Amino acid sequence: MERILVVEDDLNIANLLRVYLKREGYEPHVANDGREGLRLFSEIQPDLVVLDLMLPGLHGRDVCRAIRTRSAVPIIMLTALDDERDVIEGLDLGADDYITKPFKSKVLLARIRSALRRSSGPANLIHEVVVGDLIIQPDERIATVHGQEIELRTKEFDLLLSLAARPGIVMTRETLLRQVWGREYDVDTRTIDVHINRLRARLLDSNAEIETVRGVGYRLNHAE
Repeated sequence: MERILVVEDDLNIANLLRVYLKREGYEPHVANDGREGLRLFSEIQPDLVVLDLMLPGLHGRDVCRAIRTRSAVPIIMLTALDDERDVIEGLDLGADDYITKPFKSKVLLARIRSALRRSSGPANLIHEVVVGDLIIQPDERIATVHGQEIELRTKEFDLLLSLAARPGIVMTRETLLRQVWGREYDVDTRTIDVHINRLRARLLDSNAEIETVRGVGYRLNHAE
């Protein structure tokens, strides 16, 4: 079940989107201003963001910019008909698509399905991930430190990529299980801990460090 974050200050639109998304089998989460949207983004690690541009407190373009500094998650902007400049700026900042208000729910849902198909995982969105001296090339499924390839099993590589795609962001064990193990999500969460320990051993010569956030999960940091 993909998680969709809706950042929309119009309560009627936000509630309608929650109903539409839940009916379609998604897991919707709603924030009503930009700052709450960023907080919720870090907390739930959504698979897609539906982002209104005209938000109180923090403009949608600033939310888009902040998300893009940490993630390649698809972003669909909601905009009024006369927000052409904001649309162009939003797309330049990294938004994937936009839809104008008022909109048909079927059209928005089709855009969401299309964006999710294009982003079946971080490897399809990011061609190279760099965290300190750790370089990951998802297409070739190669990770190197100081130019030397690290030997990684399939799940180890996928787990490292999920962490590296969002450096400095805490990833919960549940999120990592969902992203890496997918339909095998019923595996014990301690499986994550075992794989993390193996990854740490592989990264001993790197300044990319996997930090444990007690009671939450893990994050990958660039140690200075």
